[in-house]
Amino acid sequence: GRTKSEFSQRLPTTTNKTKYIMSGGKGKGKGGRGAGKSTTSSAKAGLQFPVGRIGRYLKQGKYATRMGAGAPVYLAAVLEYLCAEILELAGNAARDNKKSRIVPRHLTLAIKNDEELNKLLGGVTIASGGVLPNIHAVLLPKKSSTKST
Repeated sequence: GRTKSEFSQRLPTTTNKTKYIMSGGKGKGKGGRGAGKSTTSSAKAGLQFPVGRIGRYLKQGKYATRMGAGAPVYLAAVLEYLCAEILELAGNAARDNKKSRIVPRHLTLAIKNDEELNKLLGGVTIASGGVLPNIHAVLLPKKSSTKST
């Protein structure tokens, strides 16, 4: 169980309540429940990807009859991580080509050079992405032996 001091820390005190009784004519007027904007579920989870929108899409997609509260948060976190990973590698590819902007070619190079991303996105075609530069060893010109004996 919890001790009495832990409960008393979480409960609002009477001195704080009297501060925010009037909403001051701004916003929706939430009574005495604190002042300020509403916090998005993305901000609560510490994510950039939209948790609420992903949750809405999960509901509208009829993937299941019911959905847990943590499902859109988890999915948003996974998608954000994948995007960050791909953009990191594509940015490196762009820098290697002395470019400041990521183009589809850089995405292709990033994905194809990474083993795990290549496995995940193996069947994906990126428009105007091209292919990895690769010439088979048989097709290369023979090394001319200049009297090595």
